[in-house]
Amino acid sequence: MFADLAFLLYLGHLLADYPLQTDHQAAHKALPGRVGWLAAIDHAATHVVCGVLLVLGAAVLGWRLPVLPALAALLWIGATHAFIDRRWPVLAWMRLAHQESWAAHGGAAHVDQTAHIAALVVAALCLSA
Repeated sequence: MFADLAFLLYLGHLLADYPLQTDHQAAHKALPGRVGWLAAIDHAATHVVCGVLLVLGAAVLGWRLPVLPALAALLWIGATHAFIDRRWPVLAWMRLAHQESWAAHGGAAHVDQTAHIAALVVAALCLSA
């Protein structure tokens, strides 16, 4: 069940991060203050597609996902996504890991996606436990 959950959550993440993310969200989610947080939260809300895929998976594959843990997993995905997408956490990590040169040459996008996938794996592990 873990692999199915992880795959569906990853697919939901890709859908929310690319075809469902608006230009406004992408341009403003890392801005300081209220404007940035609102854009980040708005973008994180598009990850409701992960919930749609969980419902679909439950219907097609016969899962019996408890509602409260599933809602907690979706909240976790949205909250971690909004936090990671503020960009400063990724850049702070890359400074700590002595990756400033890689960050300056496009590496931050890879670290960003890795952090998102790590959060999805945590959600999938908790739901499959």
